Amino acid sequence: MDHKKVAKNVVDAVGRDNLIAAAHCATRLRLVLKDDKKVNQAALDADPDVKGTFKTNGQYQVIIGPGDVNNVYDELIKDTGLKELSTDDLKKVAEQGQKFNPVMAFIKLLSDIFVPIIPALVAGGLLMALNNFLTQPGLFGPKSIVSTSPVIKGLSDMIQLMSAAPFIFMPILVAISASKRFGANRFLGAAIGMIMTSPDLGKTAKYWDIFGMHVAQTNYAYQVIPVIAAVWVLAFLEKRFHKLLPAAVDFTFTPLLSVMITGFLTFTVIGPVLKTASDMLTNGIVWLYDTTSFVGMGIFGLTYSAIVMTGLHQSFPAIETQLVTAFANGHGAGDFIFVVASMANVAQGAATFAIYFLTKDKKMKSLSSSAGVSALLGITEPALFGVNLKYKFPFFCALIGSGVAAAFAGLMHIIAASMGAAGFIGFLSIYPKSIPMYVVAELISFAVAFILTFIYGKGHMKEEQVAPVVSASEAAETEAKVEEQVAAESKLNDEVIAAPISGESKKLTDVNDPVFSTLAMGNGAAVVPTDGTIYAPVDGELTVAYETKHAYGLKSDNGAEVLIHVGIDTVNLKGQHFKSFVKQGQKVKKGDKLGTVDLDAVKAAGYDTTVMVVVTNTMNYASVDRIDNTKVNHGDNLVAVTAR
Repeated sequence: MDHKKVAKNVVDAVGRDNLIAAAHCATRLRLVLKDDKKVNQAALDADPDVKGTFKTNGQYQVIIGPGDVNNVYDELIKDTGLKELSTDDLKKVAEQGQKFNPVMAFIKLLSDIFVPIIPALVAGGLLMALNNFLTQPGLFGPKSIVSTSPVIKGLSDMIQLMSAAPFIFMPILVAISASKRFGANRFLGAAIGMIMTSPDLGKTAKYWDIFGMHVAQTNYAYQVIPVIAAVWVLAFLEKRFHKLLPAAVDFTFTPLLSVMITGFLTFTVIGPVLKTASDMLTNGIVWLYDTTSFVGMGIFGLTYSAIVMTGLHQSFPAIETQLVTAFANGHGAGDFIFVVASMANVAQGAATFAIYFLTKDKKMKSLSSSAGVSALLGITEPALFGVNLKYKFPFFCALIGSGVAAAFAGLMHIIAASMGAAGFIGFLSIYPKSIPMYVVAELISFAVAFILTFIYGKGHMKEEQVAPVVSASEAAETEAKVEEQVAAESKLNDEVIAAPISGESKKLTDVNDPVFSTLAMGNGAAVVPTDGTIYAPVDGELTVAYETKHAYGLKSDNGAEVLIHVGIDTVNLKGQHFKSFVKQGQKVKKGDKLGTVDLDAVKAAGYDTTVMVVVTNTMNYASVDRIDNTKVNHGDNLVAVTAR
């Protein structure tokens, strides 16, 4: 890679006068710009050394790759004369001039709390859906499956118990997550959740008589908002007592006073007020659904993907849990938000697949195919930001498809009985009698979005290609580089890359970082670590060893270029909680210890500890595949690479 040339191309594309500040992490340039609309996106997309771009938290990020990004950044600083900044410094620059928005702050708060517990809610929701299949009469005949096969009644009862538990005791899950968000002790937070869902509440009496007050013994099972407020109070009190109490009594009396005062305030003020407000919100949404019927559903479907762009959809799980639990108890209309989300996700996936058939760009074909599958399974960010919004018209065609399908779903009174994956497999969460019409609605969403995108794209889509004029010497230099690359590729061999850390293996597309989940850096695998020691996954040379100690780059003796990235955005920790035992340029053997990470400390600091293992020269291989192991120890086979 010509680092100077890439830096110049980036500066020219974003605009020299448009560039305010720049920093970099292990894989990407992080830029703060005056106006993102002035970026020549076509020029960046056409640069083979730029692996992708996206915007987040006021930063415009350009994916370059490990090892090269350092050199490109140095050339960019030389070219522009900007001051070198850390990622933390850049974050502060990006936040300057941004007005505080209380609504968006509240939405982000809900997102931070709910995203970690969604897997538990999805598991409970799908178990609830499975139980509905077993117990619903009229689905496969006049009687339910349990009625016709009594032998499985015990299994059905067990599934019912398992499905209900995450929702009944949801305040405990919310309390643990909220404690992490607010900086409280998570076990004290769990204790508050347990207090609010204690089975003894209201068993012997409906009220406590306290200082002449009648305090209701309300059980807050299924509730969300009251427990979030209670844990906020807990965090506030705990921090104050830690500061005020002497060290000799702090360990004993801070937990005692924090829990006792929070519990009292919860049952006297916080719980009654916020439970009423929460019930009013849910009842208001149900009233709106009942009143507007299919018209309201159509409008909601028409705007849902636009809502996703703003991040406001992160508040929906708090509402959906109320709708699902009310429906399970025989009240309410069920979860119609899930139905609309499914229509929107499928529509965006369909539009992305249409781009796959329309584009001639190999890079976009690869991205659109993977992003389209992801959207059909319920994750739309790669499709939205990586494909549809770049061309604009696919996004709007998908909105139309979603609106039409959502209106049809409203007309057919399709509702979800549980939470789950909002996409083609979402039928598992749908009330059993509505499943056939749900499938029809999904097909309508896909067909309308795909056909509109394809027809419009046939007549209007123009892929701008940047074709700069090059001199004869530059052409010869390029040809030489191509020949050199071909020669290098011919030396690649098949090999297996080992897990650098012990934990649970998962697909790279499932990680919570678009740089890795869209496979922009290359294919590979991810590991949710259970141990903090990082080992060399191959024999080879250490090409990258960052000062922040959160990432390593290796080139194996067989030619694979491997990036090990420990955690998401952990570059911001500046090496805190990490130790490294190696240096750049050092030869290593498979199994050599590279470094360590304090997983608990990184989690406590609010960071995802998932370890990404990426073959950054994936394009030079015939295939790069994750080996399907769920649990791995360091040294176990993780990724198989096959040479051409």
